[in-house]
Amino acid sequence: MSASVLFDAPGPKARVRNRIYAVVGTLVILALLAVSVIRLSDKGHLAPEMWDIFNYSGIRQNIADALLATLKAFGLAAVGSLVLGVLLAVARLSDHKPVRWAATGFIEVFRSLPLLITIYAVWVAFLTDYSMWALALGLSIYNGCVQAEVLRAGVNAVPRGQREAAYALGMSKTQVMTSVLLPQAVRAMLPTIISQLVVTLKDTSLGYMILYPELLYSAQLIASNTLVNGQYPYVSVIVVFGIIYIALCLALSALATWIEKRGRRARTGITVAPAEAPGDEAGREAETTAGGTTGPADGPAGTKN
Repeated sequence: MSASVLFDAPGPKARVRNRIYAVVGTLVILALLAVSVIRLSDKGHLAPEMWDIFNYSGIRQNIADALLATLKAFGLAAVGSLVLGVLLAVARLSDHKPVRWAATGFIEVFRSLPLLITIYAVWVAFLTDYSMWALALGLSIYNGCVQAEVLRAGVNAVPRGQREAAYALGMSKTQVMTSVLLPQAVRAMLPTIISQLVVTLKDTSLGYMILYPELLYSAQLIASNTLVNGQYPYVSVIVVFGIIYIALCLALSALATWIEKRGRRARTGITVAPAEAPGDEAGREAETTAGGTTGPADGPAGTKN
């Protein structure tokens, strides 16, 4: 068995010690879960009545509307952040200093500000009556700055020889950026781009602060206005809406994995010719040589005859 170059393979005592740690850690986690379930059950949060509220058509419709509102805001923010990220990345890589300085200042300012402040400022200053657009614009600004840095890192990771070869072929800077650098940067940084889109999806919950009826706003509305057995069903609502968020993030991650695998299967580059048997190649060369030598010799012979 070959040892890893990063660390030495554990010996017999270390393997036993690791197994003991794993068993003890698992038992501790199970114990904490058991204590949590017992406490919630004693307080009545796990009673069947707490979960029956989701059988009401009004609550189900409220959840469906909140899910649709969340997806709308996320769709707008995802497109806006990617477009803004490309523009900012290209501007920051520009040879013109004013353009590069302006893009750098914009990125550093809005990447440093808390996202909630950006969303709230956009909502109060410009879009008080349009909370969905305020949320989407705030998310686009912040995540666009992050995506710009991701794309810039991907462009800088492309070997410099490819850029120089493109310029040698007579391509303009715009053609080099759009045809050579950005496609490779997107492919290389696709996992990071998708990870940031997952963050964008989860950050739509900040729409709760500007009264946008997304999932978190709907969860708070349902939990605080539904009384069951003298208690509010916060636990059941948190579990259900948490599962919805997890399902959305897993679906987005699965889509990213599918896109990445499809990109790897894409047929790009130069097609390699199939290898031939040595005998066939030698025979073909002999035929070519014979044909090349007999052709000129037959001509003069024919004239003599």
